[in-house]
Amino acid sequence: MIEKNEFGNINISEEVISTIAGAATVECYGLVGMAAVNLKDGLAEILGKEDLKRGVEVQINGQEVVLNLYIIVGYGVNIAEVARNVMERVKYSVEKQTGLKVNHINVNVQGVRFTTEK
Repeated sequence: MIEKNEFGNINISEEVISTIAGAATVECYGLVGMAAVNLKDGLAEILGKEDLKRGVEVQINGQEVVLNLYIIVGYGVNIAEVARNVMERVKYSVEKQTGLKVNHINVNVQGVRFTTEK
């Protein structure tokens, strides 16, 4: 994404947007972690904090962004509610930090995990 103003150009890479989206996603209740976008053998691995952007696909069309998020949720949570919370938090974070409009967010639940947290 390139924005031009009287002082020069502002370039925001897809990697920056995916990092912002990944960080916002893992803050949501009911989420166990992010899953890799390219699953091999249908196994969803939980990504570490340094790999958050691997669970996010970014498409930039002018000043608008489309995001595909790949997540793993905890067993027993309302998946639709977790996905809704993820969408709201990611939209707010990306728009606030980049000034871009988030046009669409697709949440792909790649797995359910038992957690030992109480």
